[in-house]
Amino acid sequence: MLFPFQFGTEWTWLLGAWAIVEIVLRVVLLGVIPGNRRPTTAMAWLLAVFLVPSVGFVLFLLFGNFRLSRRRREQQEQVNDRVRAGTSALADVVSTYSGPEWVTSAGELNRRLGSLPMVDGNSVELFPGYEESIKAMTEAVRGAKKFVNAEFYIMSSDSVTDELLTELENAAARGVSVRLLFDHIGTLRIPGYRRLVRRLSSGQIQWRRMLPLLPIHGQWRRPDLRNHRKILVIDGEIAFTGSQNLIEPSYNNPKHRRAGRKWVELMARMEGPIVATLNVVFATDWLSETDESLENQLQVAVQATPGRMTAQVVPSGPGFVTENNLRLFNTLIYSAQHRISICSPYFVPDDSLLYAITTAAQRGVDVELFVSEKGDQFLVHHAQRSYYEALLEAGVRIYLYRAPYVLHAKHFTIDEEVAVLGSSNMDMRSFSLNMEVSVMLLGAEAVDSMRSVESSYREMCRELTLEGWLHRPMLAKYVDNVARLTATLQ
Repeated sequence: MLFPFQFGTEWTWLLGAWAIVEIVLRVVLLGVIPGNRRPTTAMAWLLAVFLVPSVGFVLFLLFGNFRLSRRRREQQEQVNDRVRAGTSALADVVSTYSGPEWVTSAGELNRRLGSLPMVDGNSVELFPGYEESIKAMTEAVRGAKKFVNAEFYIMSSDSVTDELLTELENAAARGVSVRLLFDHIGTLRIPGYRRLVRRLSSGQIQWRRMLPLLPIHGQWRRPDLRNHRKILVIDGEIAFTGSQNLIEPSYNNPKHRRAGRKWVELMARMEGPIVATLNVVFATDWLSETDESLENQLQVAVQATPGRMTAQVVPSGPGFVTENNLRLFNTLIYSAQHRISICSPYFVPDDSLLYAITTAAQRGVDVELFVSEKGDQFLVHHAQRSYYEALLEAGVRIYLYRAPYVLHAKHFTIDEEVAVLGSSNMDMRSFSLNMEVSVMLLGAEAVDSMRSVESSYREMCRELTLEGWLHRPMLAKYVDNVARLTATLQ
């Protein structure tokens, strides 16, 4: 007998009912999934639902909504309004930047989307060295007198971060207000999480998890939403931001240590009015997690002008209606006339960004892309590889940062006018799912500093050629293409 049941039994009715349910799911989701989603994303979800309706439906319920919950979105809007109301000094700031009109236009776009202005009179120092940036942050915290605000996607108590955490504890003990935020799931998955929580709980640091996923306390959302920002503000006078998490460079992973795999980062130390705007982003996240307003910290510090650089902070994430970072990146890339240099550890662009980059190369702009030779995330790395052929055919030069290192820095430069750095990757996760922060730096001084870092990368890279890439094994191409499909399931 081919089947363990016969027609007319209850099994027949059960299977028939299940088949009807799956048909209904397909029909209903056909009209639900495409709403407010990119066509590629919608098609990927529909494919999953049509192939395995029940499993696809459950996955869609868990991961299909890239926005925060209604309650969280309403709270976020209230937070944004309260923070804007408490930053009247920033609202009156007017930049005297006199560069190209397309740069001014990008700044106006940022102001309308993220509510933060371009500000003059800043100094910026780049730290491409991993432990050097930790030491610089430690020294800045050691001199704190009023407050320290720290926000990092991943935190760890280990041999590299111990001195910095000790200085944070010392600052809190001597009366400095120390507030600390870390992403709940991002930090939870790192070895040593319990040790970190015990250490923080035993001192006087005020700390909270960002986007906590604690169903027992009624805190539930899409499980893979992240606050990916990295910000440290000291007394409203000094700030750090960039790509680096507060953890040792092999991420406390014995496997990485055995392989010699370390993360390569870029952080920036900033002084000037830009510090106040970075602190606005921290204050927004702190208010979201604690309902405590930090309005008294958000005025521009009165101090001698530390530098001549114009800069602008660009927050982005599911708390905003628009994809602020993606819109900025596309605007700048389409405006480029001579040269674009991009460094992104996870380069999985949507169609708009892919078209912007390939169009720039096709119209004669020199475009180069720095990525890791071997990524640390299997699916993302293979999805990234699926774009190489289109990029190379358009004329983009691709430099692979040699393994076992992971090039985790996130920045790009446009002509001699603009440099952008921060926490945002160039992938659909960073555009839609992650809370990110980017800083746009204007002028040749900023670009020259960034280009020096890019040149050091080039010495550690091998260039990928179209001819060599087209001869890769068919199995590798198949895996790349399948991974590309999964990257759109957002």
